[in-house]
Amino acid sequence: VSSAGEMHTLHPPGEYEPLPQGSEAHWEVVERILFVYAKLNPGIAYVQGMNEIVGPIYYTLATDPNRQWKEHAEADTFFCFTNLMSENMDNFIKSLDDSPCGITTRMESVYSALKDKDMELYLKLQEQNIQPQYFTFRWLTLLLSQEFLLPDVIRIWDALFSHQDRFDFLILICCAMLILIRDELLEGDFTTNMRLLQDYPISDVHAILRRAKELQDGA
Repeated sequence: VSSAGEMHTLHPPGEYEPLPQGSEAHWEVVERILFVYAKLNPGIAYVQGMNEIVGPIYYTLATDPNRQWKEHAEADTFFCFTNLMSENMDNFIKSLDDSPCGITTRMESVYSALKDKDMELYLKLQEQNIQPQYFTFRWLTLLLSQEFLLPDVIRIWDALFSHQDRFDFLILICCAMLILIRDELLEGDFTTNMRLLQDYPISDVHAILRRAKELQDGA
């Protein structure tokens, strides 16, 4: 049985206190956003992973220092999420997977970019039969939201959403992520490399974005 002191350490005061009357938990707001989106878009509805996309948007708007703006976080999040999904929804529609606009084509685009920028590394991954879908599916569909801490995800998204060709730039970011760990990948076996790609080791997103920009500029 845990002592009172241990319980105090595990659960700080106020962490599990009931919300004030009429208040909602943040997860309830996110759930409602996704529910309404699914109802308004029955062709796609809800697909696992959408919560990972709406989360950073809602966090950014719900923590705005301007109280007046923060009060409209739910509506603003829904607007932003809907607009983002209008550009990104093909990744979530299974019937489009193998179409020119589907996720399979986008995953192959990462390897095409890598082949152009670093043939040696590309051949190494091919030799080990490390297919792009083993790791880029999550990278691309969730816009890297599961690969980095939330502040770093927001920094990456800031670069993405301000880019005219944001999803092409995302391909280059993924390519840059591979090139930045090329030495480890060239030395590793299949198991080691899969572990690297499933749990990306570099946390410096500025270095990743800088390398992606260099790739874009032809470096």
